[in-house]
Amino acid sequence: MRVVSGIQPTGNLHLGNYLGAIRNWVRMQDEMGDGSDCLFFLADLHAISQPHIPAELASATLEMTAALVACGIDPNRSILFNQAQVPAHAELQWLLNGTARMGWLNRMTQWKDKAGKNREGQSVALFTYPVLQAADVLLYQATHVPVGEDQKQHLELARDIAQKFNNDFCSENAPVFTLPEPIVPPEAARIMSLRDGSAKMSKSDPSDMSRINLSDDADEIMKKVKKAKTDPEPLPSEAAGLEGRPEALNLVGIYCALTGKTTDEVLGEFGGQGFGVFKPALGEVLVETVSPITTRFRELKADREALDAILARGAARAREMGLTTLGKAYEALGVVRW
Repeated sequence: MRVVSGIQPTGNLHLGNYLGAIRNWVRMQDEMGDGSDCLFFLADLHAISQPHIPAELASATLEMTAALVACGIDPNRSILFNQAQVPAHAELQWLLNGTARMGWLNRMTQWKDKAGKNREGQSVALFTYPVLQAADVLLYQATHVPVGEDQKQHLELARDIAQKFNNDFCSENAPVFTLPEPIVPPEAARIMSLRDGSAKMSKSDPSDMSRINLSDDADEIMKKVKKAKTDPEPLPSEAAGLEGRPEALNLVGIYCALTGKTTDEVLGEFGGQGFGVFKPALGEVLVETVSPITTRFRELKADREALDAILARGAARAREMGLTTLGKAYEALGVVRW
């Protein structure tokens, strides 16, 4: 079993990033990592598919590296790297572009959402983004890829590309690519804004009070929790009572995600009480979880040399692992490399 997963390097990581994706990476590493079973990468090549500021992308790549390590990704037990240091990602994407079909890419929901009505004005990279995603996982013969609901379609595309390539260019007994299976992470928490329970927690929200940043100190966390939007009613005693109360549901959901308790267990403890009691309890749990991450994150972020070394070591291992697959793909296509 080999797991491959990537994340775009964005600054200002928050609780939603940690509970929704990064924590599950750490779990997978702890359950199966022997140094080559888990590959986690920073998708900086994907990031240039849309307008960006180069200096900010470079900074965010290092910041994301620091955050992942602070959250528990161990570069000695997993392979952690950024795409740009492994040219085989881009090479394999080009080889797979000959197999991918325009109709397949046109059906991608994320392409439609991101392009909007101005498809003609979008970059080619945004359109072929899913082919690079396919290359990301097929290069390493990934057997499993963690996916959320918004990425299932892209993994299905990767499987379609791999299957067509194998069918078109390989003998039945010697396929080049493994068809990866999806992993839907357990308890993939969907964390919403502290100011609007119907919107996801996001770094792009202009209000910093809408999110718990992984760089927030204990005082900032407690302040944000206490000012989080709620309704005037006390917490119900059963989960059904949270229906139609998005802010209450979000805060209870965060408490559940951090403690491992069920909604009914949390409401059994706090049901009938107001948010004046629940919010301080939630704040304490958040501080207990986030503070160690924040401390380690700040230490790592200040050590550029250490971050560069982590990425360089990971990239060297990834480059070596991808060589065989890339070579077989070139050979299957009849492309001669000297």
